[in-house]
Amino acid sequence: MEVIAIEKSALEGMKNDIKELLELTENVTRKYSPIFKQEKWLDNQEVCLMMNITKRTLQTYKDKGLLPYSKLNRKNYYKLSDVQALLEAGQPYNTAENGFDDE
Repeated sequence: MEVIAIEKSALEGMKNDIKELLELTENVTRKYSPIFKQEKWLDNQEVCLMMNITKRTLQTYKDKGLLPYSKLNRKNYYKLSDVQALLEAGQPYNTAENGFDDE
């Protein structure tokens, strides 16, 4: 077993840093939890499977503002209701039908 000795002040500093990190995490969790509890959110893969589209087509929908999304930790999320509304309205275009090759 290895024993490491550090000064008490360094240990207290680390404890304070960990406590601040915990508080920050709890604050962020409180802030975003209601958003995710109110409605089901889908990631890119789930949307592509649900709409039967490619990732490139999904990117086009985002670029054109046809499908709103939120970004959290560098990952995109879509409200299930927004995806359903786009499906009900009819997809703006199907890349295969319009001769686009998005793969």
